[in-house]
Amino acid sequence: MIKLDNQGPIAIVTINRAERRNALGSQLMRDLNAALADSERNDAIGAVVLTGAPPAFCAGSDLKELAGLSIADMCKHEAETATFARAIGYRAKPVIAAVEGYALGGGMILAASCDIVVAASNARWHLPEAPNGWLPPWGLTALLTRVGPVRARRLTWGAASIDTIEAARIGLVDDVAEPGAALSLATEIAGGLSKVPREAVASTKRFFDRFIMADAERLDEVSSREFASNCETPSSQKTFERFTVKS
Repeated sequence: MIKLDNQGPIAIVTINRAERRNALGSQLMRDLNAALADSERNDAIGAVVLTGAPPAFCAGSDLKELAGLSIADMCKHEAETATFARAIGYRAKPVIAAVEGYALGGGMILAASCDIVVAASNARWHLPEAPNGWLPPWGLTALLTRVGPVRARRLTWGAASIDTIEAARIGLVDDVAEPGAALSLATEIAGGLSKVPREAVASTKRFFDRFIMADAERLDEVSSREFASNCETPSSQKTFERFTVKS
């Protein structure tokens, strides 16, 4: 479910689960964590590009999997995903998201958690969690850092999706590419970063992480508790029932 392709000093990590729209299931998250850890340990690698197999970057959590779990187990799975996303901010090497198609739910938050976000101009961004009946259980600090609390709140309500042009305007996306060119632009940016002395790149990340990651772990705990409470409501149960029937 994960492809790791080392191209000189750049590691290209691809979420390769197209049949499930690159949804973040438990095994996929373990494999993704292993791929980024491998790149972190590899002295030949200077930067990582994270992308998704067509047609999209990532559709978020695997609701078919979650629908079969208890609320406690759902929270455990989402907490493990939260730990992975927070770790991006603490890794020594920059991680650049390359987004095509769409980034939904946890996929949108995963992209926002990366150090740099590159996206095709026609990509779609949406947090459908609140319409499904619950607060996103992790990663809202990344959204807050990028767009500020007022915009983050509106995005979290999820009443409508936005395109990359709007996402770039509000700070969710850093660099806009032509459709089909997000990976090549992200790889170009990664190449430039890989030429900067490694310790200087790592020192820069360490200096800024106190501002970018401030209170992230505690806030993930807060959102996880809200998520657990929300999952007991009729609207959430109705959402999970839809996915249980389809599975």
